[in-house]
Amino acid sequence: MTTPRVRFAPAPTGFLHVGSARSALFNWFHARHHGGTMVLRIEDTNAELAKPEFYDAITEPLKWLGIDWDEGPYYQSQRTQLYLDAVQQLLESGDAYFCDCSRDAIDARHKERGGKPGYDAFCADRDLSDGEGAVVRFRVPREGTTVVDDVVRGQVEFANRDLEDFVIRRSNGTPVFLVANAVDDAEMGITHVVRGEDLLNTTPKVRLLWDALGFGEPPTYAHLPLLVGEDRKKLSKRKSSVALSDFEAQGYIPEAMVNYLALLGWGPPDDVEIRPVSEIIELFSLEDVNKAPAFFDMKKLGHINASYIRDLEINDFKERVQPWLTDRAPWTSEQYRPEVFEALAEIIQSKVRTLAEAPSFIDWLMFDDAPTDEKSWEKTMVNGKASREMLDGVIAGIGDVDWTHEGMYNLVLSVGEANELKLGKAQAPIRVAVTGRTVGPPLFESIVLLDRGEVRRRLEIARTQLG
Repeated sequence: MTTPRVRFAPAPTGFLHVGSARSALFNWFHARHHGGTMVLRIEDTNAELAKPEFYDAITEPLKWLGIDWDEGPYYQSQRTQLYLDAVQQLLESGDAYFCDCSRDAIDARHKERGGKPGYDAFCADRDLSDGEGAVVRFRVPREGTTVVDDVVRGQVEFANRDLEDFVIRRSNGTPVFLVANAVDDAEMGITHVVRGEDLLNTTPKVRLLWDALGFGEPPTYAHLPLLVGEDRKKLSKRKSSVALSDFEAQGYIPEAMVNYLALLGWGPPDDVEIRPVSEIIELFSLEDVNKAPAFFDMKKLGHINASYIRDLEINDFKERVQPWLTDRAPWTSEQYRPEVFEALAEIIQSKVRTLAEAPSFIDWLMFDDAPTDEKSWEKTMVNGKASREMLDGVIAGIGDVDWTHEGMYNLVLSVGEANELKLGKAQAPIRVAVTGRTVGPPLFESIVLLDRGEVRRRLEIARTQLG
């Protein structure tokens, strides 16, 4: 096999879609598995997108994932003359022509003739010259088929008669990404084009340009399956988080995201899904990619992320979670008690699915009052068994117990037994009164991190609210 040269070539949009991130990873896996080269190319032929902040929105998430590229980034906005030279070559060979048809004129002719909409090659034989409003169109052969050999989808055939003569240079003189792709892939020696299946319909056009420009053997194509959400429709920003930066902000860690994205359309032959990226690279094969749509399952991502968090060294976990305890925390820097986090760090690590969940386990230890979760209050205090009796008993005994987790354990246990409650039910109203929630870190180990008087105060407030 020829040593692969792959390219990840996103258009700047202000964020990196998880589908694009998956494409970047599969290119990277393929290159690293075969000892090849990863090329990063930014498709910014649209001048409005040629901005540094748009470039950073691509490169920074890639760095976060741990994807390193060997060449680039190359910017198509800086290579315009190469594409215009190719357009001129196609004009001179007769494979392209000028067209001055407006969209209104094209639509009007379609309305008059009926049939398939789109451009009707009206200007193909008019021998027009360049001028204001003129575009350049590629002359698609009327006969035959264009065949794309795809590693994932097999041999895909496109009837040429179904392809309209498409624009390769806009009326403002700028080239279209189709010709830029063909020129760049040839000029950069790209051997494999690995990208999402939503771009499959552009491939026959690029192949026609490739052949007309005499570039020789085309790259090998692999179009990856569509990512779909719970509704089994294409993953879209309108319905859910799709920007990779959103997941970073929500506390997913990059190793887990890499592992999960690898499973979207590909699976290891031994069915072991959670494994180091080095093993994924060793096992990865484009031939094993499935063409069926891949379900982006948030529950599975959460499970994988939690597994990775639990496997972190404790000091590594402490370092990674710090932004959510300081800069992104719901409390002020004056309210933050680092010694409380230190005391509960291992417990928190074992419980959270994402780093962003960490504050919810200890915010009640930082704030002056416990957060209020209405559902927890209703379920445990209003509808729970003997909640008033439990509060009364613990309030009465709290002043006499040793202020240790064993002391509080024994107190709650004894009050619970007096009210014919097992420990799980007995501690529930105490937890909600002090922490505001029904879930959290182990109650007795954490409650004594508060002052005894503060715990009593919260219990009395809850009892007053119950009436």
